[in-house]
Amino acid sequence: MLLIQITAAHGPTECEHAARLTLRELLRSAEREGIGMQLLEENHTPAGCKSALLRVEAESMPAWLGEWLGTVQWVFASPFRPHHPRKNWFVAVQRCEAPKELPAEGEIIFQACRASGKGGQHVNTTDSAVHAVHVASGIAVKVMTERSQHANKRLARELIALKLAQRQEQSLQQSARQRSQQHWQVERGSPVKLMRA
Repeated sequence: MLLIQITAAHGPTECEHAARLTLRELLRSAEREGIGMQLLEENHTPAGCKSALLRVEAESMPAWLGEWLGTVQWVFASPFRPHHPRKNWFVAVQRCEAPKELPAEGEIIFQACRASGKGGQHVNTTDSAVHAVHVASGIAVKVMTERSQHANKRLARELIALKLAQRQEQSLQQSARQRSQQHWQVERGSPVKLMRA
């Protein structure tokens, strides 16, 4: 599975707008190239989206998609702050590694539900969508991109595994930052031990 993430990172509201524009253009490019691309998850904000996760239906990285990876710069006047001097807004497009190990089905509570959105009568008459919760971490996902409940369950496990890996990576980075900050936190005075050389 090839996963692509679009993120506004910690950028201002305009970057969230740029992330939504990037998502739209990336989906259009995939359609023009004849490559299947599915939106798995989108973190909506009033301005656009904070991040989006896409699945690319290809065994290897298509050449046209490789041109998108990295930082995408958008140039536009802020639609939210009139007369704001800044015109350049940045978004990251990254490839995510597919998880190597999936959580066991026993670690996840699955609940069938109706899909919403496009799909016509099929969406309205079957409970093919899946809401999945990883019991230990509380991570929850809703998957409705596939037509069968079995395929949606498999995809939900993959998404939960990806989120678990991201959470672990964030925890490691936070620990490294805390260790780094401790180098600057030496208190000069009130020692717990006085040593003489």
